[in-house]
Amino acid sequence: MEKYAWKAMIKDGCLDEYIRRHNEIWPEMKELLKSAGICNYTIWNVGNEMFGYYECEKGIEYAASAQANSPIVKKWDEYMKDILIMEMDPVTGAQPLLRKVFELD
Repeated sequence: MEKYAWKAMIKDGCLDEYIRRHNEIWPEMKELLKSAGICNYTIWNVGNEMFGYYECEKGIEYAASAQANSPIVKKWDEYMKDILIMEMDPVTGAQPLLRKVFELD
């Protein structure tokens, strides 16, 4: 199973709102992520930095394409842009893939 990690910055004073929005994540967004083969999705925070990790049952390329072509993801990104600073890959439309430098199995 392929693994994917991303990073972003939360705007000052917006962490509680970020958490609230994820506690109330839209059912259609959850369904889209699952249908894209995304599982074991976790997001961590330290200071203003956000770090996300998930596994791709159908591969990273499939998950990225499913998200890039989804109106639900576009709507979610628009919803989050007032509290989150996220660099996007111009080719995939998703967060740039972080380079794995170590893994312990």
